[in-house]
Amino acid sequence: MADEQLFLRPKVIIEPLVDRFYVWPHTLAPIQAAMNLAFLQVPLLESYLQSPKVHVAASHNPELRGGYFINIPEERADEVRDLLATIKRERAEMLRFAEAIAEGQELLRANASGFDLTPLYSKLPQELGGLVELAYDTDNQAQMRFLEPLAYHSGIYQEERQSVQLSFETGIERPFILSTPRLPSPDVLELAIPFRHAGLEELFTSRIRPTTLSHLRESLGLDDAQAARLSGMLSEQPSLAEDRHIDAGGRIRYFGHACLVLQTPEAAIVTDPFISADNTAGDRYTLDDLPDFIDLVVITHGHQDHIVLETLLQLRGRVGSVVVPRASRGNLADPSIALMLRHQGFPVIEVDDFDEVEFPGGKVTATPFLGEHCDLDIRGKSTYWAELAGKKIFIGADSSGIDPLLYRYVKRHLGTADIAFLGMECDGAPLTWLYQALLTKPVTKKMSNSRKLSGSNAAQAADIMVELGAKEAYVYAMGEEPWLGHVMATTYTEDTYQIKQIDEFMTWCKDRGVKAGHLYGQQEWRW
Repeated sequence: MADEQLFLRPKVIIEPLVDRFYVWPHTLAPIQAAMNLAFLQVPLLESYLQSPKVHVAASHNPELRGGYFINIPEERADEVRDLLATIKRERAEMLRFAEAIAEGQELLRANASGFDLTPLYSKLPQELGGLVELAYDTDNQAQMRFLEPLAYHSGIYQEERQSVQLSFETGIERPFILSTPRLPSPDVLELAIPFRHAGLEELFTSRIRPTTLSHLRESLGLDDAQAARLSGMLSEQPSLAEDRHIDAGGRIRYFGHACLVLQTPEAAIVTDPFISADNTAGDRYTLDDLPDFIDLVVITHGHQDHIVLETLLQLRGRVGSVVVPRASRGNLADPSIALMLRHQGFPVIEVDDFDEVEFPGGKVTATPFLGEHCDLDIRGKSTYWAELAGKKIFIGADSSGIDPLLYRYVKRHLGTADIAFLGMECDGAPLTWLYQALLTKPVTKKMSNSRKLSGSNAAQAADIMVELGAKEAYVYAMGEEPWLGHVMATTYTEDTYQIKQIDEFMTWCKDRGVKAGHLYGQQEWRW
């Protein structure tokens, strides 16, 4: 088998890990990773070790779904204890850096009163030296601006934190990614390699081009046991869908959540790729349905359900460029998506509002994105306007219609949309659910609950449609697809507020002759 031409089996999945926690942008970008490690993950591990039974019970309580509870059996608590000890020993520099940020912020709160900030540099913790600039805004509010590119070349960015687990998709929901670390398992192939490792590209391009076990063994640096495990993940035949390409016209396919694949015979665009590997379910498009080459992957924002390294790493060898929104250069809550992905080996194009990126036969234009980020100063977010095969498509992601006049400006600049794809998670999680580790000053529960990760409600979605003049509207599933549960951890019923708002919007569209739908699983549009 060593020199036989083989393909990667369709149901093989990858879980990218940092210190055994499933990775997302705030645990990969170095400054935010230090804060999350120190103020979320370490305390979470400590809490689990105090009472494993409580954590496991909470993990299985449907009313607490999406909570920060570790779902690891009590009999494996010693492994969790070892993980915590390793983190405290080997990530001491990261942990101290996070503490230094909190100290630096407190220094500013106590001393930055509108006068010269120069004397404060010498009082900053030494760990921050050379990595921050102190500055006022025009209201004399002081802040630390982080020199983020330098952080990737400092001791707080540690690639040895990174590893991957390879296994088969079982159809059983995996533990929630924000809370439960992944321990070794007999049915999992463990690879202690960084995400940028060229061997991963070789492995995942073998979905479309055959390779040999001996080549993969050399590329990934496998020992005998690892090679034996990998051999079971390879097949003599590919599993690619015959209709993954088109010969004429245009096509949009909905792959679940916020993932669209827009195609012409000349090009393919994928938005926020988060794609199932299970090609046996029959109710979804999977990795097998992707075109062999993807001209552009378009990222709308940096939340864990829109930058999914689990999918992105599997596409790296077959993507022309990843288009990402430009961040604010140094804001603690707004890490650079471009920097982060470039350091993982991706070709990246960074865009600002109304920047254009051309592809064969069309173009993508970045458009503004309002709200959904708990009122934090986060600028690394973008909606998009795609033009291909004679259609104009608005890709709204989770952007809100809180100021509908914005979309009037979009229409003036780009014309009337044919189709609009919108997000309507209109009662999202509170501020502290995703950003607690970055808050160096406590907030009240009332304050946190007032600032949510919310997209448009029915009235706001209607306003967007009026201003864009779009002829069709589709609301993407808000984590409703069961195969996304390990990332989304959402539960809806027909009486849930968000679902009622979508129904209200569907009625609004019907009453006005606007073709509309609430997406789920898979759907296709051809013209």
